[in-house]
Amino acid sequence: MSLSTIDPSEIAKFEAMAAEWWDPHGKFKPLHMLNPCRLDYITQQIAAEFDRDLTQPQPFAGLRLLDIGCGGGLLCEPMARLGAEVVGADAAARNIPVAELHAKEEGLEIDYRHTTAEDLTAAGEQFDVVLNMEVVEHVADPLAYLTACQQLLKPGGLMICSTINRNPKSYLMAIIGAEYIMRWLPKGTHEWSKFVTPDELYDLLRKAGLDPVDRKGFVFNKITWTWSISARDLSVNYVTASVKR
Repeated sequence: MSLSTIDPSEIAKFEAMAAEWWDPHGKFKPLHMLNPCRLDYITQQIAAEFDRDLTQPQPFAGLRLLDIGCGGGLLCEPMARLGAEVVGADAAARNIPVAELHAKEEGLEIDYRHTTAEDLTAAGEQFDVVLNMEVVEHVADPLAYLTACQQLLKPGGLMICSTINRNPKSYLMAIIGAEYIMRWLPKGTHEWSKFVTPDELYDLLRKAGLDPVDRKGFVFNKITWTWSISARDLSVNYVTASVKR
């Protein structure tokens, strides 16, 4: 496997948590809570870009989709249910059998692979959609990584990329709050210095050969204990959409 953008210490963190991917009360509780919000954004962007009707039974039929850094398959499975041909790729080997077993139990056909964006590019793989969710803050070289993701897109393809902003609030919320106070994540899951501001991510996407077309915030409401999409608040978690022209 190519290791050009892989950070071995980051992979080790997620290897250690692999068995808990589908436990909504385990170490991945934050992702389970965020998932409906993520899926809302993803499905709306795909539908808009490819002129698909989300009221139809399998609106993404005919689209080939890659979830890079797929983990246990929390996004792969709903994408498969919506009709997409799904490849789930992860550099952490222990995630793959967990994802495969759960998909089999759900009766879903998903092509899970222990691989990297660079190796998929070298193999000539091409996709209509690349989901790149909460990965860029864990890689060793963000520009090289995003460039590899861009090369995986067909012309006219869409990439959805989410990450965490870098500012005092994100340190307080994503590290102190999530890892030390709420204990939603193991201590050390995130490194604040690796967080990326929205403007930095837009610049990286452009340098990688993509055209950013949208960005929104994922905002957590501590009263209702739910996530929502915000057009203005990108202060902590946020997501972008970009197109390969």
